[in-house]
Amino acid sequence: MSNVPEIFGSMVFSEAVMRARLPHATYKEVIHAIRHDEPLTPEIATVVATAMKNWAVEKGATHFTHWFQPMTGVTAEKHDAFVHPTGDGQAIMEFSGKELIQGEPDASSFPSGGLRATFEARGYTAWDPTSYAFVKDGVLYIPTAFVSYTGEALDKKTPLLRSMQALSKQAIRILRLFGDTASDSVRATAGAEQEYFLVDKSVYDRRRDLIYTGRTLFGARPPKGQEMEDHYFGAIKPRVAAFMKDLNDELWKLGVVAKTEHNEVAPAQHELAPLFSTVNIAADHNQLTMELMRTVAKKHGMECLLHEKPFAGVNGSGKHNNWSMATDTGENLLEPGDTPAENAQFLLFLCAVLKAVNEYQDLLRISVATAGNDHRLGANEAPPAILSVYVGDELEAVLNAIMNGEAYSGGGKEPFKVGVSVLPRFPKDSTDRNRTSSFAFTGNKFEFRMPGSSQSISEANIVLNTAVAEELRRFADRLEAADDFDGELHDLIRETVKENIRIVFNGNGYDDAWVEEARRRGLLNLRTTPEALPYYLHEKNIQLFESNRVFSETEMRARYEIMQENYAKTIRIEAMTTSDMVRKDILPAVSAYGGKLAETLTAKKALPGIDTSYEESALSRLSELTGMTGRAVDVLDEAIMRSNDIASCEDLSNFCRDKIFATMSELRIYVDEMETITSGKYWPYPTYGEMLFSVR
Repeated sequence: MSNVPEIFGSMVFSEAVMRARLPHATYKEVIHAIRHDEPLTPEIATVVATAMKNWAVEKGATHFTHWFQPMTGVTAEKHDAFVHPTGDGQAIMEFSGKELIQGEPDASSFPSGGLRATFEARGYTAWDPTSYAFVKDGVLYIPTAFVSYTGEALDKKTPLLRSMQALSKQAIRILRLFGDTASDSVRATAGAEQEYFLVDKSVYDRRRDLIYTGRTLFGARPPKGQEMEDHYFGAIKPRVAAFMKDLNDELWKLGVVAKTEHNEVAPAQHELAPLFSTVNIAADHNQLTMELMRTVAKKHGMECLLHEKPFAGVNGSGKHNNWSMATDTGENLLEPGDTPAENAQFLLFLCAVLKAVNEYQDLLRISVATAGNDHRLGANEAPPAILSVYVGDELEAVLNAIMNGEAYSGGGKEPFKVGVSVLPRFPKDSTDRNRTSSFAFTGNKFEFRMPGSSQSISEANIVLNTAVAEELRRFADRLEAADDFDGELHDLIRETVKENIRIVFNGNGYDDAWVEEARRRGLLNLRTTPEALPYYLHEKNIQLFESNRVFSETEMRARYEIMQENYAKTIRIEAMTTSDMVRKDILPAVSAYGGKLAETLTAKKALPGIDTSYEESALSRLSELTGMTGRAVDVLDEAIMRSNDIASCEDLSNFCRDKIFATMSELRIYVDEMETITSGKYWPYPTYGEMLFSVR
């Protein structure tokens, strides 16, 4: 039995550790710098570095690394030893303030979108003191940002930190207008619910598609999938429970507040949910969670699959991003209050979010756009590719009353007037969670349900933070110039609701009728990544990021190119894996089985009165399918070759979707049918049934 209070945060250089190990004056300077986003002086950094090194060595660390998040979608690290020769054949353990604050990894092989040439290798990592350092596997990990030699962001953390600063600046302006002089900053907070699959390592090792692409490129539906709905919240199997226990222990040591665990809808699918953290810490913790899920699963003889859709025909995996805003004094700005002033403030922040989602629905869609997530969005377990906001019946009634100048049933008989009428304090569960909504208000936060399970939550939160900051900036400009604050506030909220009510939808997002309704409302339905990405460079989006100092136009164009390339590379890897599996394993296996059928058919025909209908039918259909499969794989190989000559990243991603992926989809139909006819003794890969029910 784990002693949770004893192990929690035991491997983290936390505020409590700093308080115990740093001189009091140094500790106060560090905490002040963290809470006010100010840099540390070299002198203070040296003191911190010495204390951090001594603590890490006591925890068994021999190396340190600047841990960063390049545009690859995974984390990166380079380990340097603390060891330093003394010149007399001995060595001491050293770690300087300069080494703590800044590193210089080789940046030449990370995605840059053309920000620098391949031969321009220099890049810098810079310590993010707001995210605590930690020790893992004998290494001191220092969370850092990653920038180019000329200062452009090459990672996901740098723009996330910039967006947090933008949001805090504009939110404080609004709070000052409501008389809040105590709050110094506003932090975006997040909690990322992480879905994943577990399969036995023995079946994983025999599936080349899982190894290369993270998803199954072929596989007929098993006799039993999720139809009985018996896996969701069902009893957790002993092997999975043992994995979850070890995972929790490792996460708790690193200060990750893993809170909830359960079986998800599909067989072999599970979920872990943490408590809320400041959004940059939540992003770091989620990257750690995904990494540890994989490593801990291996120790239990399993593989953890984080792809958005590893198995066709059953639910895929998402990552619900629960987002809110809180002051440094502890006030949740999306929590309705008890007084007219509190409710007016709540409504203004709510309106900023509604307007942000409505005006920047394209950017929010792009923030979750990947080849993997395209399989999931719009399926039965995930929201559609259309952005909409669910607010619940009670809050929708409030918004309608404001918009129409009518009486609100919960606020009295007089027409609703902001700053006069008092809203009821919403209980935490005053709104249904509405699993079909892409962006749902759940009492005191918004749940953005579109991110995919393998994605960093940084992308979505960069857009959310920046878009809401922009709307708050516009609100503050108008209200600061007003002679009649209450009157201007009332007009502002009413106008904002009227102009953005189209984004509010409380119905069933899975219903086909919603697609048509969304079209009538003028909402975007960007079903695939190649459809979505061109919106990224629209003028309004460049203006958004530049004016809030989150991205320069140069950085945006680089990221656009990286996203296009990632999509095309993913599809091409899947296509080459498809061709390899079909040519080397599937067609030879089916041909061998066909040969066996032909032998049996010949032998049976030599005997009078023997029914040969099964052999004749199966052999005939397999012959047809192998012919169609052979022709389709030839078309696929030709398309792969043609893609090498396409220079434009936009043209290439469109070609990959329209030609390569379409041909892969056609091939899958033939192969999956062959699997249902071919003897299991001959079929070269573990079936869906064997994989989904492999962990017993």
